[in-house]
Amino acid sequence: MLKTSRRVAKRHLAVATLTAATIALTACAPTDEADGGSDGGSDATAGASESAAAGECTPDSMETVSDGTLTIATDDPAYEPWFVDNDPTNDQGYESAVAYAIAEQLGYTDEQVTWVTVPFNKVVQPGPKEFDLDLNQVSITEARRKAVDFSSGYYDVVQAVITNSGSDIDGVTSVADLADAKLGAQVGTTSYTAITDQIQPSQDPAVFDTNDQAVQALKNGQIDGIVVDLPTAYFMTAVQLDDGVIVGQLPLPEGDPEQFGAVLAKDSPLTSCVSGAVDALREDGILDQINEEWLKQQGAPELS
Repeated sequence: MLKTSRRVAKRHLAVATLTAATIALTACAPTDEADGGSDGGSDATAGASESAAAGECTPDSMETVSDGTLTIATDDPAYEPWFVDNDPTNDQGYESAVAYAIAEQLGYTDEQVTWVTVPFNKVVQPGPKEFDLDLNQVSITEARRKAVDFSSGYYDVVQAVITNSGSDIDGVTSVADLADAKLGAQVGTTSYTAITDQIQPSQDPAVFDTNDQAVQALKNGQIDGIVVDLPTAYFMTAVQLDDGVIVGQLPLPEGDPEQFGAVLAKDSPLTSCVSGAVDALREDGILDQINEEWLKQQGAPELS
């Protein structure tokens, strides 16, 4: 039913794409040099090299890595609930479903979508890309925009802290209660930034190449807790940890919410088209439907 309901959003793609193109042309003012803020979807097209008219956003006209094919990247392993069974091609999980919804908006069939594996850190580095777009829980930041383009945001991010049941931080109710905790996060993520900027613990945070390594460190008692986005926190505590619990959500920073965006090569000619597709999916409630199907949870307490 979800795939059928996606089609109703197509009627908005032309308008949304033209809107994104206009933003791309007008978003030329200097931006904050610090990697301290995140961006709403309306500004995420700032890296586009040229505007795209609606007629240019078709498989026949778009300049993709392979003609007639949309090549989408993500990491391996691809974690639930973003993907299911570590298989991006099955249209199962939030980001897999979003990827195929974007492709459909742009006129691609499922058979015209190809997936490639690209590590998280390589995705946000400058240089040529072997993909057209990447979906891998990459937060939109000004620092990253210097190296890559982002689409409009397709997911509003909340960070959360997890631990083992009975640990020193199990049951705390405020960010201040985490001041003496040894916390960890994946390298280069905004989860790590949340530790250093929001929690500001007395101990330096532990840094891991993957979330799997962070989970193992928590199991081994090397750290007190892990900071990750909330859906990943649910997966870790339900699947990866025998006695994992969510301590709580971190308060949203002031200003625009942190968002995940599709990553494209710097000045990619596809940026306006992909942003237009995401905007159409948001406008017609398709992103909400996908969220409802794959990310809806009972919630977690918000730390004061």
